[in-house]
Amino acid sequence: MQLLLTLIEQYGLWLVFAAVLVEQLGVPIPAYPVLIITGAVSARGDYGLAAVVAVAVVACVIADLVWYQAGARLGRRVLNLMCRISLSPDSCVRRTESIYGKWGAPSLMVAKFVPGFAAVATSMAGITRTRITSFIFFDAIGALLWVGTGVLLGWQFRHAINDVLDALNAAGRVGLIAVLLAFALFVVVKAWRRYAFRRQLRMARVSVHELNHLLNGDQPPLVVDARSSAHRREGAIPGSVWVDLQASDRALGDLPAGGEVIVYCACPNEASAALVAQRLLRAGFTRVRPLAGGIDAWIAAGYQVEGGAAAPQ
Repeated sequence: MQLLLTLIEQYGLWLVFAAVLVEQLGVPIPAYPVLIITGAVSARGDYGLAAVVAVAVVACVIADLVWYQAGARLGRRVLNLMCRISLSPDSCVRRTESIYGKWGAPSLMVAKFVPGFAAVATSMAGITRTRITSFIFFDAIGALLWVGTGVLLGWQFRHAINDVLDALNAAGRVGLIAVLLAFALFVVVKAWRRYAFRRQLRMARVSVHELNHLLNGDQPPLVVDARSSAHRREGAIPGSVWVDLQASDRALGDLPAGGEVIVYCACPNEASAALVAQRLLRAGFTRVRPLAGGIDAWIAAGYQVEGGAAAPQ
């Protein structure tokens, strides 16, 4: 434990830079404890608060620029990559699309305070071709607010934090083991939440080829568009009905009933579509399936799209 404290005191700024950069790139290693502890330890005079904040903000902006460029170059494929490397549930993509679609670049000022929003929002900025000057401006403000809050918390409660660090140091290996166990517990809890969420999404999918066959049959299914409203103008499956994911279960129950219902989205693992499908089942629909691959798979297969989805009646 003494070695850890020595590293913080001697290499605190580099440690802050590395921790923030790695976390903002998507690795599930929490950087906020490092910011808080470094803010507290900085009171010992090895480096100033301004230096800690500046280094952390630079790390944030560098990592966010990586995601911005990935979004600009790879488009929506980067969202699939993020959901594979992140321990956050995939539904954050759908929520982020709605928030970013409504507020645009200014939403980056609060993005880092919303779980699951920050990295997806920076990618969305690249996907939507937000001007890079606007992106850097608002992203830097958001990074400054997020970093400053953590560092100031450490400074404000430096006496209590230093007492805890001293106690852990006195405990020797026991203290180090306690820190490692706390980190392991954090990762396990996040992984379990993701596993539980993925289990929740397990249900039969319909392929785009099967959907096309059904649409050309005698009893075509009701096709529900579960994407954010901003995506409707990008094209929709012909005849699809758009629903607001925030709508009540009662409102979903007002959709035309009858035969099968197919729900599609444009998010990794069809997360939004599966969630809407489950809500429709609770609302009384008996045959509901998400579309495997969503709108992207439909377009890739060469099937027709129309200018926008119809509004619900």
